[in-house]
Amino acid sequence: MIINTGRGKLINTVDLIEGLKSHKIGSAGLDVYEEETEYFFEDWSGSVVDDDVLARLTTFPNVLITSHQAFFTGEALTNIAHTTLENIRLFFEEDQLPNEVCYKCTDGDCPRKKSGKCF
Repeated sequence: MIINTGRGKLINTVDLIEGLKSHKIGSAGLDVYEEETEYFFEDWSGSVVDDDVLARLTTFPNVLITSHQAFFTGEALTNIAHTTLENIRLFFEEDQLPNEVCYKCTDGDCPRKKSGKCF
């Protein structure tokens, strides 16, 4: 059994299908699919799925596919909101951006790094 809950592209889906067809892979549980944004957040029950790889994957009775929704849990949404609000508070009250992704720090042009405020 292969389980993928990380990233869709960790598994080559065409190879997974071949492994399932040849019985080298007994089953698969996928919480992610590399092209999921096209299909997993809309109701396609009355439509044709144009993705032949996804369509083939769904024909296996030993494959379970769900959309990657780890961030939709109550705990995750609470943590995202807390982090966001804390970032706003730190920026306005302490002039800090602890979660900033600074693209200029590595080339020495970051004014925040020169002031010691780039983290």
